[in-house]
Amino acid sequence: MLTLKDIEDASKKIKPYIHRTPLIYSNSFSRLTGANVYLKTENLQKTGSFKVRGAFNKMISINDKEVIAASMGNHAQAVAYAAGMLGIHAKIVMPKTVPIIKEEATRSYGADVALYGESFNDALNYALSQKGCYFIHAFDDNDIIAGQGTIALEVLEEIKDIDAVFVPVGGGGIISGISVAFKAISPKTEIIGVQTKSAPSAYVSFMDKKISAVPPSPTIADGIAVGLIGEKTFDIISKYVDEIMLVSEDSIAMAVLLFLERKKIVVEGAGATTLAALIENKERFRDKNVVLVVSGGNIDFTLIDRIIHKGLVTSKRIGVLKITVDDIPGRLHALTGVIASHRGNILNVQHDRLSGDLPVGKTRVIFTIEVRGETHLADILTDLLREGFDVSKI
Repeated sequence: MLTLKDIEDASKKIKPYIHRTPLIYSNSFSRLTGANVYLKTENLQKTGSFKVRGAFNKMISINDKEVIAASMGNHAQAVAYAAGMLGIHAKIVMPKTVPIIKEEATRSYGADVALYGESFNDALNYALSQKGCYFIHAFDDNDIIAGQGTIALEVLEEIKDIDAVFVPVGGGGIISGISVAFKAISPKTEIIGVQTKSAPSAYVSFMDKKISAVPPSPTIADGIAVGLIGEKTFDIISKYVDEIMLVSEDSIAMAVLLFLERKKIVVEGAGATTLAALIENKERFRDKNVVLVVSGGNIDFTLIDRIIHKGLVTSKRIGVLKITVDDIPGRLHALTGVIASHRGNILNVQHDRLSGDLPVGKTRVIFTIEVRGETHLADILTDLLREGFDVSKI
């Protein structure tokens, strides 16, 4: 099984090729959760994620001039980038569902990209069937795991007294490397994995104490949408990881929004799961020293608008009201006047005069309103009801 020395050796090998990413103390997240929160910002790593650590550690030592890998995106970019730096030709197999930004980024590093299947496992099986190329596994490889474990060494060089480390889990490579290093140097530190409820294969395997395949559902945390944990990673996780938590898609969206608002940094869904887990369990970690591994920042920018909207709805800063009014001049003006008197910001208005349940002479108006929070929206709703409007929240 992997040892601390393997990780220390990896650190020396890859040092010339990677960034030492900042470990940032977050005042805002500390106030929000009651813990002392540190962020290990691997979203600022080369290619936008931690994956280059493992890719370089694996590929520095091989003699082959052509490699192949399967990936949802971050491993693909890492292998493509490392191959270019080391003079190796790379072929990357990605599922057809991969975000466009990750596909195009992989191509930009000089790799040949093939799209195959609908899931990571489809792409993985296709890549494994190809002959004549050295296969670089995304997570179930000791060299890959050791490279990812160098994150822990950097953290422990800066802060010693750490109560818990939160790590995203897909196939298990990053948490395996981090847990080996931490349990050797700081065994009291809790190692907590985080998965989305939409892709809980590692959680189910951890709880069942056996590897279980769980096909992922659509998720904004596409970087950890893996349906089957690795054999090597499962053995390490079973020995060293203290707990795996599940978080909701709403919590992840809220966390992405918080990173943008409070820290002014772009974090992909997988990287935001650690903050989502801490927020959902903040009472347990109050006054504790906590490190959140922010694993990557490669988010599809067409998705950010939807995530921001979802985050605003989840945090009760956007409300949707359905109001039925008389379809006469001036009635809409009176309605918007009530909202304006509370300084609610109307983002969108939809009119419906054709629904079968609407009486003749009535119209249904759906308002999307930006508010300060749930109490603010409740005040607007109360005032509208007081003025005689037929109104309900959606």
